[in-house]
Amino acid sequence: MIKKAVCSGSFDPVTLGHLDIIKRGANVFDEVIIVVANNQGKKPLFSVEERIALLQEVTRDLPNVRVDSFSGLLIDYVKSIGANVILRGLRAVSDFEYEMKIASINKKLNEEIETFFMMTNNQYSFLSSSIVKEAAKYHASVADLVPPVVQDALKEKFGTPR
Repeated sequence: MIKKAVCSGSFDPVTLGHLDIIKRGANVFDEVIIVVANNQGKKPLFSVEERIALLQEVTRDLPNVRVDSFSGLLIDYVKSIGANVILRGLRAVSDFEYEMKIASINKKLNEEIETFFMMTNNQYSFLSSSIVKEAAKYHASVADLVPPVVQDALKEKFGTPR
């Protein structure tokens, strides 16, 4: 059976922690589809189109990875593309508590789709897009937190220090 996994998130912006999960997932599954959530309730720094472009750039060397976007329920998107796995990264116990609730409701909505949890590399256990944006906003270096293309995009968004 071909295992097609969906890795979803806001990716605002994509971090090295996200890439760690994506690359490792690409080694486990036949295909990984990264989907950018179009959450109307959040005010993202990057548009959906910008996030897709950044993800495509940083995953271009992974032949079994593609990028898409969705709005609505993730479980509906997963089913619509014929995937059978949701890939989620975990940084800490607090992530597990939240993700367990989501995985449970997804399983109730569709028993055929499994959720696969992958622990992030320890060096990224503290890392989040929110932390990256906050640091970049005040012109701190985020070179060890995001790919170079994302660092450039953040500099463009926040300008140069005065």
